[in-house]
Amino acid sequence: MKKLLILTICTLFCSLVMAQESGSTMTVMTLPTSSHVAALGGENISTIDDQPGIVLHNPAMLASLDSCLLGLEFMNYADGTKWMGAQFSRAFGERHTGAVFANYLGYGSMTETDAMGNTLGTFSPKDMVLGVGYSYLLSDKWAGGANLKFAYSNIADYSSLAVAVDVGLNYYDFEKDFSASVVMRNIGAQIKTFDGVVERVPFNFQAGFTKGLAHLPVQFNVTLTDLTRWKKNDYYCDDVKPMKVTRLMLNHVVFGVEVKPASYMYIAAGYNFRRAYELKAAGSSHMAGLSAGAGLSLRKFKIGLTWAKYHQSTNTIMGNVAYSF
Repeated sequence: MKKLLILTICTLFCSLVMAQESGSTMTVMTLPTSSHVAALGGENISTIDDQPGIVLHNPAMLASLDSCLLGLEFMNYADGTKWMGAQFSRAFGERHTGAVFANYLGYGSMTETDAMGNTLGTFSPKDMVLGVGYSYLLSDKWAGGANLKFAYSNIADYSSLAVAVDVGLNYYDFEKDFSASVVMRNIGAQIKTFDGVVERVPFNFQAGFTKGLAHLPVQFNVTLTDLTRWKKNDYYCDDVKPMKVTRLMLNHVVFGVEVKPASYMYIAAGYNFRRAYELKAAGSSHMAGLSAGAGLSLRKFKIGLTWAKYHQSTNTIMGNVAYSF
């Protein structure tokens, strides 16, 4: 009955947000908050991880965390842009897990000028995401969860505020080393606009699975993203080479693989087809779409480090550290 209730809620949310993506703002809500996820291509909702940053990718995964965790992350995003955050999760009883989180994206200092080009001073644009998450263990294999979050953006004298929720469902079979999830991220709207122009938050309906091999310490991950966006003009298109149906389909696929040589270690790599295509179209073909990382779990401490390329101007390094109380 509980599973049916969650599936019904998910279906109702989906029907409300099918056309929500066009003209989206607050893209800060799309950035990875887990180095493990970043290593697997930047989008993953099914890997079983012990970093509390996983809550912003799939709130249902809170059920798989240690009983009390504090996590911190840092990433150099584009040139001069820094992304950092913190999450704290705690289990309540056998089935309930809650979390609080905060993330900050700083763009550095910029020069402010008037319409004539006269310098007026400097300003520091920034984006922030604050929120809470909750997960409930429906059974030994099923878990559901939700986030409530607020996103704030500031550019000089202008600011914007949006509110959104995430809803996720996960199935995990430990014996078969199989995990599958569906998530609807960023269901919401602006409640304060920059200059009276209403934009939409970046809604993303995702589905994915993680499957381990029986006799090798290897797991494969497939994540399907933006499952409500099937128009070619929803994506970057090269004017010289119009987008084919195959390219449109691959824009929805993120593939990842990881090796676990020991129970306390993982080595992961991923390929994001959409990111690869867009970076190549922008003139940056070297290692476009690829990402790689590794992590260790050492008693109380858990650390992860990932390399990826999100922008043609720079390579990105993301680090996570978590402490189990």
